[in-house]
Amino acid sequence: MPPTFFDSVLDLIVRTSTDLPPDVRAAMSTAMTAEPEGTRSSQALTIIAQNIDLAVDNEGAICQDTGMPTFEVHAPVGANQIDMRRQIREAIAEATRRGKLRPNSVDSITGKNSGDNLGPGTPIVHFEQWERDAIEVKLILKGGGCENTNAQYALPVDLAHLGRADRNLDGVRRCILHAVWNAQGKGCAPGAVGVCIGGDRTSGYTHAKEQLFRTLDDINPDPRLAELEASIMGTVNDLDIGTMGFGGKVTLIGCKIGALNRLPASFFVSVAYDCWAFRRLGVELNARTGAIEKWLYRDPSHPIIPMLDQSGITRTGREVRLQAPLTAEAVRSLKVGDVVLVSGPMFTGRDAVHAHLMKHEPPVDLRGSVLYHCGPVVAKDGDLWRVTAAGPTTSIREEPYQGEIIRRYGVRAVIGKGGMGAKTLAAMKEHGAVYLNAIGGAAQFYARSIRKVDGVSLLEFGTPEAMWHLTVEDFPAIVTMDAHGNSLHKDIEQESGEHLAAIGG
Repeated sequence: MPPTFFDSVLDLIVRTSTDLPPDVRAAMSTAMTAEPEGTRSSQALTIIAQNIDLAVDNEGAICQDTGMPTFEVHAPVGANQIDMRRQIREAIAEATRRGKLRPNSVDSITGKNSGDNLGPGTPIVHFEQWERDAIEVKLILKGGGCENTNAQYALPVDLAHLGRADRNLDGVRRCILHAVWNAQGKGCAPGAVGVCIGGDRTSGYTHAKEQLFRTLDDINPDPRLAELEASIMGTVNDLDIGTMGFGGKVTLIGCKIGALNRLPASFFVSVAYDCWAFRRLGVELNARTGAIEKWLYRDPSHPIIPMLDQSGITRTGREVRLQAPLTAEAVRSLKVGDVVLVSGPMFTGRDAVHAHLMKHEPPVDLRGSVLYHCGPVVAKDGDLWRVTAAGPTTSIREEPYQGEIIRRYGVRAVIGKGGMGAKTLAAMKEHGAVYLNAIGGAAQFYARSIRKVDGVSLLEFGTPEAMWHLTVEDFPAIVTMDAHGNSLHKDIEQESGEHLAAIGG
């Protein structure tokens, strides 16, 4: 096996996790110019831009959810794929040890985290031979939030707001529009979609994900699909879903469509949604030494141009400062649209913590608390922990638990992304609590607001699922569900559904 193959793959992993490719940067810069200054989406895009710059400067994970690593490897005939797979796995484990990847691989039966991102099916490595004397390795890191918004349709099918999607390209168009609308802010818009027309259920999803290895500015070689891609991009932003589902002019930054032959009885449309933190890079390696001879998607000789000229959230003077623990009066004074700056103690809690709290008393006093839906990337220096990446996770997964946890334990604020449902909204109104939407993927930006780690509970669940005790200062978020029964997410979903019906017909 080439002697430097491991080092080259490790370099690829670190770069992919910390440095967005130029085509994605360009698309996000265009999105920033499209949103009027001072709007919620404009504010969110400013935070995203700062986060992109911070990730490069700190060589830190762009998003704390470093996703499911998926490698596409082209190798010469005769290359030892067994050894390449072994070294790819070792590089993944080393990147995890260095804190460039969050431990994300859990046993599907026990829920136990492997701690090193290794396990059955993790990472995903696809090999294909070619007749070139070089090794090409491409990597995409696609997080759980956007993975959960993937969709697969069996045509013909009736779609909300769009009517019937038939077995033709117009039916495919309707499915794509529906998938983007259904993602709302849960997939960290503005996103990109890879689409496969046809195949079976398995090959369709695989081919859809493979479309995400295309650059956002390429042109489909099939003129029929090129026309469909252009049609989607020409209309989808009229949905007014906007960044993080806050409403706005840019909902999608790319649409890439492929097609596979299918069985006569089946007509699947598979949609792989990726978030704005579109982490995808590649390298071409010398087949004998394993050294990097060429970077794909980026040119290291070209300097990285910062997204912003300055850092720091733009203050308007209208921000509401909240000091935790929170009082009922402070919470009930808030309304949808308020920008808040939270300081004081904060506790993280994801899926395992919420399930635990339904059966056990909390390990800390949650009265007046701020509960953050976050699985941070952490590092340990001696006996002390520090957070290196800490953006929000998708909150809707906690909908079965959240209202009851608010009622039982007196939680006053929940921070996450994408909003929550009717049960949580009702509990917030009855018991005096709010939902604060942080910007999905902005892991470096929010890590700056964390002053220290005070402790950790339930570490047996693994570092992403543990309850971290944090002290934060001026942690920014937007009230999107208030204690008076108002929900921006519900309003945007309804309004965008009306736009969907208008443009989909």
